[in-house]
Amino acid sequence: MTDDRSSVYEFAGGAPAFLALATALNDRCLEDPVLNHPFSHPGHPQHLERLAGYLGEVFGGPPAYSQTCGGHSAMLLIHAESGADDDLADRFVACFDQAVEDAAFPYDLEFRQLLHEYMVLAAREVHTYSPQGSVVPLDTKMPRWSWNGPVAREEYL
Repeated sequence: MTDDRSSVYEFAGGAPAFLALATALNDRCLEDPVLNHPFSHPGHPQHLERLAGYLGEVFGGPPAYSQTCGGHSAMLLIHAESGADDDLADRFVACFDQAVEDAAFPYDLEFRQLLHEYMVLAAREVHTYSPQGSVVPLDTKMPRWSWNGPVAREEYL
């Protein structure tokens, strides 16, 4: 993919597409026997909108999540010290990949691969803060992805 295309966010369909993705991902996680437990507890009443905003921001959408929810460190803090099973990240990625299909994202192999690669890294990062006693740095930069993959990768990993 080249930089002369619209942003990944726009290519996906913008805010409505990312809300559809967040909804489909939540539904897939509720169907998974391991992911069901953390996803079945009542969370923030705007969980789906927040998740959509977070994912959208990563892929070039507006910085609403950072401005209203505290950014990347805040997201990591939500998931920190959960004591997650070792296969939780892999299960989450599988649900994400299925949710991309469920949300009817454009069927473009490079686009889908880019989404998958982001989620593999993101799930791995979240999982590193899963053990009890994990400390999340409060200044962790929001990951940004373009058609060429992670932007400022060293800040993300």
